[in-house]
Amino acid sequence: MQDIHKKSAVELVAAIKAKALSVRQVVTAFLDQIDQFNPGHNAIVSLRPRDEILKEADSFDQSPKSGALFGLPIAIKDLAQTKGLRTTFGSPIYANFVPEEDDLHVQRIREAGAIIIGKTNVPEFGFGSQTYNPIFGPTRNAIDRTLTAGGSSGGAAVALALNMVPIADGSDMGGSLRNPAAFNNIYGFRPSQGRVPAYPSSDQFMTQMATEGPMGRSVADVALLLSVQAGYDERVPLSLAGDGQEFSGEIVPDAKGKRIAWAGDLNGALPMEGGVLNICQNALLNLETAGAIVEPFVPDFDYERLWQAFKVLRQFSAGGGLLANYNNPAERTLLKPEAIWEIEHSLKLTAHDVYAASVVRTEWVQCLQKTFSTYDFIAMPTAQTFAFPVEQHWPKSINGVAMDSYHRWMQVVTPGTMAGCPIISLPAGFDSNGRAMGLQVMGKPRHDLAVLRLARAYEINWTHK
Repeated sequence: MQDIHKKSAVELVAAIKAKALSVRQVVTAFLDQIDQFNPGHNAIVSLRPRDEILKEADSFDQSPKSGALFGLPIAIKDLAQTKGLRTTFGSPIYANFVPEEDDLHVQRIREAGAIIIGKTNVPEFGFGSQTYNPIFGPTRNAIDRTLTAGGSSGGAAVALALNMVPIADGSDMGGSLRNPAAFNNIYGFRPSQGRVPAYPSSDQFMTQMATEGPMGRSVADVALLLSVQAGYDERVPLSLAGDGQEFSGEIVPDAKGKRIAWAGDLNGALPMEGGVLNICQNALLNLETAGAIVEPFVPDFDYERLWQAFKVLRQFSAGGGLLANYNNPAERTLLKPEAIWEIEHSLKLTAHDVYAASVVRTEWVQCLQKTFSTYDFIAMPTAQTFAFPVEQHWPKSINGVAMDSYHRWMQVVTPGTMAGCPIISLPAGFDSNGRAMGLQVMGKPRHDLAVLRLARAYEINWTHK
C-alpha cells in the first residue's frame, strides 16, 4: 500500500476496476498522505471526517465499478460550490456557507465516480497568485515550505505535488491554473474558452475570461479529468460542442515537425527574474528532441495596451461580481484590499471602456491568427519570477522594475487568457535554489487535444523528472 499514492490516476482507476485494488485501499493511502503532509503545507481544507470518507469508499467497493474517475479521492477547489460541503471562497463572509447544489464541473466529477473528500485552499475570491486567506491561512509550496504555492489553485497544486490527491480541479483567469503548476512542478491546463462550461453563473455572455480546468502529475491524468469536465451544456450557450470523450484514452505524443514560436519576454516587454528564461529555453530542448522546430518569434503587438485591456475586462467581471458584498458595510470590512481595488476600479468603468478593451482583445486574437498561420504553438515562461516568501503578498518589483498592481507580476499569462486558446504549463526545471519554473505552451483556438499531444511528447523527453 505504501506506493498507491504514487500511482497515476489512470493507473488507479484501472486497478480498481480490475479489482487489483479496493477503493478503501486507495482512499486510505491518500488520507495517510494528507495526515503526513497537510499539517505543514495547508493545501486541503474542510476535510471530511476519515470514518465518513471510508464508509463511502466501502459503499463504492460494493457497487458496480463504472465512471471515468471511479473510486478516486478528490478535493475540490474552494472557489467551486460543493453540495453539502462548506465552500468559503476563501472569504470570512462565506466562512459557514454550505451550498445546496454542485457547480456543473463538480457534478460531473461526482457522477464520474470520484469521492469528494474536502476542498483545496485558495486566496480570497481567487484574487492574486498567492494562496492565503483569513479563514485557513496560507498554503505553503510543495518543494520549499518557506515559499508561496502560487494561486489561485495553490492548494490544488500542492496537494497534487505531495501525493495527497491523484488529480485536482483548478480554475484560471489570470494564470490561476498555470502559475501554481509552475511553482509546484506539476501540469496545469487552461482549456479553450467554453470547453468546460461554468454553471450556475449570473452571466453567461459578458464575462468570458475565466475557465475551469484540470491539473495533474502527468499529461494522461490531465486529459482524464478534462474528459469528465468538458462537454456542451445547453444552459451555457457559449459552451463548445462535444462530450469530452476526445480526451479519454491514450494521448498519443505528437511533436514531430511542429513549429513553436519562442516568445520569451516579448522582446523585453516583460521584466524577468534571472534564470527564468534560461530554464525555459533549456526545457524547449525536450520538444526539439521530440522533433519540434523551435524559433524565436514575438507577435507584433502593443503588449502594454493588451495588459491595460486585460485589467479593464478583469475589473468588469471580477470586481462587478462582488458589488453586493461591497455595498454591504459589514461585508466590505471583510474584503481584502485587492478585492476592494478591483471593485472600486470597476465602478469607474464606462461602457465605452469595456467596449474598447474588447476591441483590443479582438485585435490580439486577429494577430494570433496570423501567427498561427506560420506556427503551431507559442511558448513562454509560465511566470516572470520564481516562488517568493510565503509571508509576502505579492512581488513589489522584478529586476528593479516596480509592479504597479498586485497582479502586474503575472502579466506573462495574460496573452493566453485574452486569446481564449488552450494552454498548458509544463514543468520546466529548477534554479540553483531548487525553485521550480514552468513553461507555458499555447495552441490554436479549440486545438486542446493537439496541445495535450505536444505535452505528452515533451513529457516523454523531459530531462528533469
